[in-house]
Amino acid sequence: MTILAIDTSNYPFGVALIQEDRVIGEYITYIKKNHSVRAMPAIEQILKDCGIEAKELTKIVVANGPGSYTGVRIGVTLAKTLAWSLSIPLIPVSSLATLASSGRYFSGYIVPLFDARRGQVYTGLYEFQGDQLVCKEEDRNVMLEEWVIKLKELDKDILFVGNDVSLHENKIQEVLGKQVRIATFVSHNPRPSELAYIGMGLKETTAHEVLPNYIRMAEAEVKWLESQKNLNK
Repeated sequence: MTILAIDTSNYPFGVALIQEDRVIGEYITYIKKNHSVRAMPAIEQILKDCGIEAKELTKIVVANGPGSYTGVRIGVTLAKTLAWSLSIPLIPVSSLATLASSGRYFSGYIVPLFDARRGQVYTGLYEFQGDQLVCKEEDRNVMLEEWVIKLKELDKDILFVGNDVSLHENKIQEVLGKQVRIATFVSHNPRPSELAYIGMGLKETTAHEVLPNYIRMAEAEVKWLESQKNLNK
């Protein structure tokens, strides 16, 4: 079993190779460069460095959102193309679940977070039960203020993880107080090896079945739908 994992869904970019029960290669960056230009060369390089040919891959795992609309599209399209051309399974995994895996050894709840602008965030609620990551509240797009009020009702410590947590830390601390734990900065980038690990335990699907999970429509799509409604009045 040789798995390639691809994550271009947000600002961090990562690819990883897992062979049986070993991570044999992993590449992560958090820099301002275009994923569309860098993704395929990074995949080619990690395969070359690890001495793996594309035909040896047995499945591909991709982070299919939520996140940047463009970023999600890039990763899903690339993964679908590779999986289809190699005739191997393609497994989609939540980008938030991948990030939540950074809290593997935390005993309370884990809240992964991506900023969605205008006070909104992409987030969910997770916890580890043994070695299994369990989703307690489904991924969503929500106002941060509304979300932390809901979390206040929980009777557990809560670990916030993600590079965008710093954008909302004041409000998080204000509402949740002593319940809050902020992950160290080294945990804020989603690990593509964790993405691969999650995908190992999920049902295999084909390239044709996998779709991006944007959670919400892009602003341009919302405006277009509103314009169509107005035309039909």
